[in-house]
Amino acid sequence: MTDGCCSPSGGPAENAPAENETAAAVHSRANPTASESLITVPAQTFRMGDDSQWAYPADGEGPVHEVSLSAFRLDRYAVTNARFAEFVAATGWRTDAEKYEWSFVFDGFLPADFPPTRGVEGTPWWRQVFGADWNHPEGPQSDIDDRPDHPVVHVSWNDARAFCAWSGTRLATEAEWEAGARGGLAGMPFPWGDELEPAGMHRMNVFQGVFPGENTAADGFVGTAPVDAYEPNGYGLHNMTGNVWEWCSDWRDPAYYAHSPAVSPTGPSTGSERVQRGGSYLCHASYCRRYRVSARIGSAPDSSSGNVGFRVAADV
Repeated sequence: MTDGCCSPSGGPAENAPAENETAAAVHSRANPTASESLITVPAQTFRMGDDSQWAYPADGEGPVHEVSLSAFRLDRYAVTNARFAEFVAATGWRTDAEKYEWSFVFDGFLPADFPPTRGVEGTPWWRQVFGADWNHPEGPQSDIDDRPDHPVVHVSWNDARAFCAWSGTRLATEAEWEAGARGGLAGMPFPWGDELEPAGMHRMNVFQGVFPGENTAADGFVGTAPVDAYEPNGYGLHNMTGNVWEWCSDWRDPAYYAHSPAVSPTGPSTGSERVQRGGSYLCHASYCRRYRVSARIGSAPDSSSGNVGFRVAADV
């Protein structure tokens, strides 16, 4: 998936990283204290998906269907740079981007004289940047020293799963993620209701201005925002739309909703892409309205980019 703000997939096969250490092995060095910011999302039956004019049918946002879930826990915040740094320090984990030795970076963050590199067909604002990784989000000349409370980015699904093994958590299923994002509201496109900017207030971090060349930062940020920016939804969850796409546990299949189980669905048994949810700071109404609770895309499990992170979940 490479449309607009969506995260581009893949690394070159000829530069494939060595196989990562298994999540089970990382679990053997598990952090004894899981996230202290996990909150309980109540058991519920809700209507999942979207058939409205907002939806992208090709993404498989419909048909709308009822899903029943047991209670579960979801982190108030996406995993931060500071928290991911603790994980790396404790385990020595090397991310897929570090093993590939590059990741995708938004062109607007690069200097005008940045040398030509591989791009993404149809989305020239994505650039292959050697040395870009979670600790160097815009390339080797950058750092995260002033962004400890921002969501970690340039992390693959594999990296997210390893973090979960270490922290005693897991990734949310796609159904759990959407239930949490809705915050108890039924049939609304956003975690707070049906207005993009209620009372003229910005409620999420998305691209402001004329994409891709003019970001006015009217919402307060260019690039990522702190994980506690903006008001939470009804369950107390922050930034469930905008800021960064978030990995879910499921394989992605646009046709899955037509036959998915009504109780605790966990996604297809196989696939080539894992689900991402929530949109990012690069979403803009002119080309990508995926900053909604029902929007769903996917990327290869080893792929990474500067607008993808994750949050953790757990059983009650």
